[in-house]
Amino acid sequence: MIKHYSRLLAFLTIAISIPILSGAALRNTGPQPASQAVQGFTSANPFASPSSLQYQTPPFDKIHDSDYQPALEEGMRQQLAEINGIALDPDPPTFDNTIVAMERSGELLTRVSKVFFGIVQANTDDTLQNVLSQEAPKLAAHFDAIYLNKNLFGRVKVIYDRRDDLGLNAVQKFLVKRYYTDFVRAGALLSEPDKEKLRALNQEESRLETDFQNRLLAATKAGALVIDNKNDLNGLSDAEIDAAAQAAKERGLEGKWILPLQNTTQQPAQASLKDRSVREELFKASTLRAEHGDSNDTRQVITRLAEVRAEKAKLLGFPDYADYSLEDQMAKTPAAAIKLLTDMVPAVMAKAHSEAEKMQAMIDKQNGGFKLQPWDWQYYAEKVRKAEYDLDESQIKPYFELNRVLHDGVFYAANKLYGLTFKERKDIPVYQPDVRVFEVFDANGNSLALWYCDYFKRDNKSGGAWEDTFVDGSGLTHTHPVVYNVANFTKPAPGQPALLTYDDVTTMFHEFGHALHSMLTTVEYPRLAGTNVPRDFVEFPSQFNEHWALYPEVLASYAKNYKTGAPMPQELVEKIRKARTFNQGFETLEYVEASLLDMAWHTLPAGEAVTNVDSFETAALEHYHVYMPLIPPRYRSTYFAHIWDGGYSAGYYSYMWAEVLDDDAFEWFTENGGLTRANGKRFEDMILSRGGSEDVGALYRAFRGRDPNVEALLKDRGLTEK
Repeated sequence: MIKHYSRLLAFLTIAISIPILSGAALRNTGPQPASQAVQGFTSANPFASPSSLQYQTPPFDKIHDSDYQPALEEGMRQQLAEINGIALDPDPPTFDNTIVAMERSGELLTRVSKVFFGIVQANTDDTLQNVLSQEAPKLAAHFDAIYLNKNLFGRVKVIYDRRDDLGLNAVQKFLVKRYYTDFVRAGALLSEPDKEKLRALNQEESRLETDFQNRLLAATKAGALVIDNKNDLNGLSDAEIDAAAQAAKERGLEGKWILPLQNTTQQPAQASLKDRSVREELFKASTLRAEHGDSNDTRQVITRLAEVRAEKAKLLGFPDYADYSLEDQMAKTPAAAIKLLTDMVPAVMAKAHSEAEKMQAMIDKQNGGFKLQPWDWQYYAEKVRKAEYDLDESQIKPYFELNRVLHDGVFYAANKLYGLTFKERKDIPVYQPDVRVFEVFDANGNSLALWYCDYFKRDNKSGGAWEDTFVDGSGLTHTHPVVYNVANFTKPAPGQPALLTYDDVTTMFHEFGHALHSMLTTVEYPRLAGTNVPRDFVEFPSQFNEHWALYPEVLASYAKNYKTGAPMPQELVEKIRKARTFNQGFETLEYVEASLLDMAWHTLPAGEAVTNVDSFETAALEHYHVYMPLIPPRYRSTYFAHIWDGGYSAGYYSYMWAEVLDDDAFEWFTENGGLTRANGKRFEDMILSRGGSEDVGALYRAFRGRDPNVEALLKDRGLTEK
């Protein structure tokens, strides 16, 4: 996942940085200059100048919570003057004095924002959350201040109208078109009264997104299941029980055990817990985490967020927010995205029902005396998998030790494909002791980037896994990429190895695929570099990279017993391969349900309010013929962070859209020799290095030689005959 923490940070990440204005300034037609530095900001602030560390990587040993807010405020002030100079430049608008000038603007604000939002998500505290709550509306205001600035838009429009006569190259023309589209989509063509309405909606949306984020973090922490009796954990491994005890100890609950919640509906421990009542408790703790009527309840927040987005879409001339959101994506329309999902429903539902029948048959055979329930699914899926494939998770995990997976799996594949090598850097300060840093070298041995990994779950870390950058790589700004991956793997007890599930392994490969997209960029302009591509294309490189996790040569390199170093027996490898399509009815359905639920929320027209979240959710799933109580959505509405504060509103479908691309592309690799340096170089040159420097559909067609088709995806998921 590419983590877009809010509408603002998505903008900071993929476009120029922009000024924050006071309420008075916002009532004027454009930015107004400020003359004095923000109180509390001095040259001693660690963000005052570019970091002296390699590639301007953040000096975390010098950064304190108290540094962020004054740096943000001073960054706004400085940029205000820069944008004002561009907007009111008396010289005729040119590519350099307008477009390039905006690309260069806001150096301080970009520097501090990149770090601030990264830490708020990965290692937050009460102080940082308070800063976020205060700054979010101001950041929304500065977004509007630039895009609703009549003078600035006038200059952009002149360049856009004359782009074919200015001697620009293809990338520069595409950048101009991108900027013009950004301005129009942000409301530049609205009347002044409508601009005022949009400003108010944008600030409210920003406040609501921040409120949702804070509530969900607290709800997820509070929802963790506390176990008083060790016997209730029967079925978990000794290492997992030790980790649960350590989690309780860290909360001051000596003699107890804690099962922290992952961000998904189903929880990993449900596959192993023998006590059915404990499985039910854990399932309900997960699904109801944000519905307790307390200060962590998100229902009122999300219903108002949906209303605000619908009102914005109407103001901008769209029937609903999904139509607005998808206009500049590969899918183009909600109808196209919904069709991709609903076309799969008959096959997916049939497979899911078939899987449920097998589990019920096993329950009946064991004289269980109960009907299969959602909290039973993971447990009996493991039993069926073991019966059909003689495979269970406990057999696999000893061969997936985190450090070996990283070095001999993730890094190994990157070396074979792209010639990259890695050196751990323990001299670079980190923001939390579990974080590690690696220097990345290209095929010629030249230093290319820095990469951070932060893999273990913490109570002060948002759920899920994601990639982003502390510093973007750009030819224009002469900066190298400083990239990070974050996940939420179970942290082992002290002295124990970190043993992963196969899902964890694929998560490592997935997020590193995003990192490769950021690290290998060769694009000149920040707006188009790295992962700054349409949302339904951005998951393509990451999901493509997952394929190498099970590729024979790569798997043989890293799948070794953590105690003996012995390679995974070929018999076990074959079991994993054969079991790959097992439970795909469940996994595909829970994803499709969540994607269609996202669409249901974001196809609401303005003025149509949701009064009951649970009823709306059920009705939406029934409407799309995917309602199956045994398999709830991967994320229920109340904890669906992707769509409420993660930048994937009306966009969760993009994982499936991108999977069509990644499976189709991997098929090309299979047809052309697989894991070779030549194939990797072609993919790097034609996809990874190009960012969003041209239409991504054209990029894919140039690589593949044709448009993608869905056949490889259906085969890979076992939904059709191979």
